[in-house]
Amino acid sequence: MLLLLLVLQDVDFGYDVRPILSDNCFTCHGADEKRRGGDLRLDQKEGAFAEHDGRRAVVPGSLAKSEMWRRLTTSDPKDRMPPAKTGKSLSPKQLDILRRWIESGAKWGEHWGFVPPVSPKIAGRDGLDPLDLFVRERLDKEGLAPSPEADRVTLLRRLSLDLTGLPPTPADVDAFVADGDYGKQVERLLASPHYGERWARHWLDAARYADSDGYEKDKAREVWFYRDWVINAFNRDLPYDRFVIEQVAGDQIPDGGQDAIVATGFLRNSMINEEGGVDPEQFRMEAMFDRMDALGRAVLGLTIQCAQCHTHKYDPIQHEDYYRLFAFLNDAHEAAVTVYTPEQQMKRAELLRKIRDVEAGLRERTPDWREKRLAWEAAMKATPSWTALQPEVDDISTGGQKYVPMGDDSFLAAGYAPTKHKVKLTAFVEDVVRAFRLELLNDPNLPHGGPGRSLEGTGALTEFEVEADGVKVKFASATSDLDLPEAPLKDYYSDKSNKKRVTGPVAFAIDGKDETAWGIDAGPGRRNAPRVAVFVLEKPLEPGARLVVYLKQNHGGWNSDDNQNCNLGRMRVSTTSAENAVADPLPPAVRAALDAPERSPAQDAALFSAWRVTVPEWKDANAEIEALWATHPEGTSQLALRSRDTARMTRLLDRGDFLKPMRAVEPGVPGFLHPLPKDAPRTRLSFAKWLVARESPTTARAFVNRVWQAYFGTGLVATSEDFGSQGLVPSHPALLDWLSVRFMDGGWKVKDLHRIIVMSKTYRQSSVAAADQLSKDPANRWLSRGPRLRVEGEIVRDIALAASGLLNPKVGGPSVFPPAPGFLFQPPVSYGPKVWREEKGEQRYRRALYTFRYRSVPYPALEVFDTPNGDASCVRRSRSNTPLQALTTLNEPLFLECARALGAQGMNIGVEGAFRLCVGRRPTPDEAKTLGDFLRRQTERMTPERAKELAGVEGATPEQGAWTALARVLLNLDETITKE
Repeated sequence: MLLLLLVLQDVDFGYDVRPILSDNCFTCHGADEKRRGGDLRLDQKEGAFAEHDGRRAVVPGSLAKSEMWRRLTTSDPKDRMPPAKTGKSLSPKQLDILRRWIESGAKWGEHWGFVPPVSPKIAGRDGLDPLDLFVRERLDKEGLAPSPEADRVTLLRRLSLDLTGLPPTPADVDAFVADGDYGKQVERLLASPHYGERWARHWLDAARYADSDGYEKDKAREVWFYRDWVINAFNRDLPYDRFVIEQVAGDQIPDGGQDAIVATGFLRNSMINEEGGVDPEQFRMEAMFDRMDALGRAVLGLTIQCAQCHTHKYDPIQHEDYYRLFAFLNDAHEAAVTVYTPEQQMKRAELLRKIRDVEAGLRERTPDWREKRLAWEAAMKATPSWTALQPEVDDISTGGQKYVPMGDDSFLAAGYAPTKHKVKLTAFVEDVVRAFRLELLNDPNLPHGGPGRSLEGTGALTEFEVEADGVKVKFASATSDLDLPEAPLKDYYSDKSNKKRVTGPVAFAIDGKDETAWGIDAGPGRRNAPRVAVFVLEKPLEPGARLVVYLKQNHGGWNSDDNQNCNLGRMRVSTTSAENAVADPLPPAVRAALDAPERSPAQDAALFSAWRVTVPEWKDANAEIEALWATHPEGTSQLALRSRDTARMTRLLDRGDFLKPMRAVEPGVPGFLHPLPKDAPRTRLSFAKWLVARESPTTARAFVNRVWQAYFGTGLVATSEDFGSQGLVPSHPALLDWLSVRFMDGGWKVKDLHRIIVMSKTYRQSSVAAADQLSKDPANRWLSRGPRLRVEGEIVRDIALAASGLLNPKVGGPSVFPPAPGFLFQPPVSYGPKVWREEKGEQRYRRALYTFRYRSVPYPALEVFDTPNGDASCVRRSRSNTPLQALTTLNEPLFLECARALGAQGMNIGVEGAFRLCVGRRPTPDEAKTLGDFLRRQTERMTPERAKELAGVEGATPEQGAWTALARVLLNLDETITKE
């Protein structure tokens, strides 16, 4: 027997008083100096109690002396607060709260959301668990009684939809009805791989996940590895604190591995603008603001974005606090890394092992290999001296592409990526020039690390041209560290000219032909490496020449909106006066190993591999290794964060304008929240750990609240995105704190949190509302009954797929393209043509979670059911009910296919069987009669043409057509798409 022991003050400042002041007073008497009236601040104790012109707003214990009370209650419209023009007024209940607060001594306190949660004391009552005790106390206060437990069929369907997003099968229902072991069903569903899919969807909303960049071009992106990481994290019950840490700073976790790097895709889900003429830095900053907003909503439950332009008007977040937090995130590369599936990782590891075995065999069979390699090393050490050209950035002609100086005389291509263009670099040289060197460098900000900007991180140089004092020079020869054989361009890069365009050796870059280009794609596993080419002049150039270097890149496709570029990504151009210069055959890392005074085992292995390919008698072994490399998996791309080697300075921005930087700020946290540990380095990893520190007041509350929201439709705090002063107070404050403390103290285990909720009597109540419940608790805020809600848009479709038997249960993998109107992806509906390859096989019937999501062209069948499109973090979906939804479930192609498949099943299992597939329960006799009569009438009136149209097959019988019509009815029942 448990009894709840809660000692509550008559009026609590944080829960009762401050929300009234925040909503009605802080606009004019808060942090905003420009709007502040009478120099009075009511958001701070000092301001509220201080004397102003002989008067004090609040005098503890005295209504008569409290100027605020006089202004709130006066009948004089000139003095009455809030002013009539604001449209605000205090209710009698709010006035009573303020009256009792002042009379009882006006005890000041922190806003409830900024005080770390403390678990309330509890004792026994009626055999209820703690969760139910808190709910029962509130029901008693409101004069309500709880509802009885729902019947087993309803309860299992509710549980299945909540934990997996899929309806139970009739066999599942029958098993539960027979044994009644509810706990066993809970564990079965928590262990289902579909549990991760269901709960990943909620987090992906908060993470603003989408499969395209957004903005005008809205290019497709490959980021599904992040979605898979979220699904797997929930399925393996990754503790929530670790879940957050990896997403904020996985790349800084020692030995975090690929998964931890993929997790940082959370911050990289921001939109990317690569329209022509954009300033890349402007939209990098826009992405940074978006990341701050996402962290505020998804993790902290605070509207920190309000402090981007000025000090927060309602919460104690200073303008400088925003940029101190910003500084933690600002020191990272916008990386696009290569990632591999578990199967590909195994294949890759096996391939590399075999290569090591072949090389080990060479060492064993060649006793004097060390002496031979030393002789090769000695011959490789001499390289000519090169001087980098230093063209003026403003003089670079780019074709709309921006070139960012990187501090080492190299330039990084960014922003718009044209498919064909010619870069013009102008510079002066003081020495004799006999050769030019073009270095193509890796950079974390390029696809797969570069060195190019194509989807694979490669590029192609059509022509390398130079003018000296206005006269075009001629080249005698060209060498490179990579000379590939001639190969046709991939079809993806077709420019619709019907010209045969090829890539190949570096000589193609000086042959004067637009159809040939120096190619640098060495294949998966080796293509994303720095490259170098050296171009030797026929005649040397005299000192003082004005040089114009052209990098012609004409091997892109016809549509830049589909990333059809073959552009170079990061490059450096140098000159030398040395004669007979050639390209260094050694990659920079190997060159560094060669020159290192002490070599690591990895460096020594790299040197051996570089030397191995030069040994003629090892021709067969080299060919064997080349054959192994040809089997290397392609991998895919994932947007991620990677730490910078050099710190990026963060400045406070005037009004949030990136063109108006002010003073520099150091990384730090707001003073009103818990401090960073004194010995913690100011890194993103330290910040991530701070977010989930045990003393954090909002992190656990925000997540627990959103889980509760998913079950009951509304969170214990209805404003899930705002736990600050403008947010609504919790309906059950003690319950929120108890759950939050239990969550943290239990190791941040998400599945345990689910167990606590779904095992409670509160969750298991019937959703049937009695008359007094509807009158006293119309929105079910006091939880007098179980939830009854239309399921989310993805689950609407998943229910149809599951009930019809069409559902493909595969978990994870790339996004898919189910049926959609083709005109949506063509101008003028879409800015540019977009790829939508409609699936024809089983991929067509994947769960809606995997539907490819263009931000600018949301998938209609999901958008109509209120699914967000990923433009911004969403932690609280709207829920609408419109006729368009019924039209969608009746007529959208995939729903019609589901009806056909369900109808085909119905012909074998009958009306009752088909009904159970949709709603779980058996039909009542009246329902069965109504459905049977409908089926009979449809069969009688069905024409061959209508049967063909409905059943979707040539020669369909009237019975087939009628069963499809009946299946459409069943899939469109309110009960089918409702969680009761």
